[in-house]
Amino acid sequence: QLQLVESGGGLVQPGGSLRLACTSSVDTLNIYSIGWFRQAPGKEREGVSCLRNSDGTRVYAESVEGRFTISRDNSKNMVYLEMNDLQPEDTALYYCAADRFLPPLYCSPHDPIASLYDHWGQGTQVTVSS
Repeated sequence: QLQLVESGGGLVQPGGSLRLACTSSVDTLNIYSIGWFRQAPGKEREGVSCLRNSDGTRVYAESVEGRFTISRDNSKNMVYLEMNDLQPEDTALYYCAADRFLPPLYCSPHDPIASLYDHWGQGTQVTVSS
């Protein structure tokens, strides 16, 4: 069972930045497609971004396009979500998820980011408030 651990969450003022990290001590993440998801209280889980392992395709939800960047550092076995210009509506618990055999349709520029990943972390809280 792949174990994922997120870090980097915290409290930030509107307009600020955070970098979330996702890692695993069990397996190398570069063979997995990775997704970042978030869930705010009382709301459904939302796909934020994903990175396809097969060809490096990166996808972003419209709500974060241009502000968030997903990246991978294979030397550190890390996947990052760089978040800039954070706004109160970005406040949520952020999860990373991984799947080794994710169908391309689940991380495609023209489709919603599907949450059908096999492995999930426990989440890291991001709070944007003045």
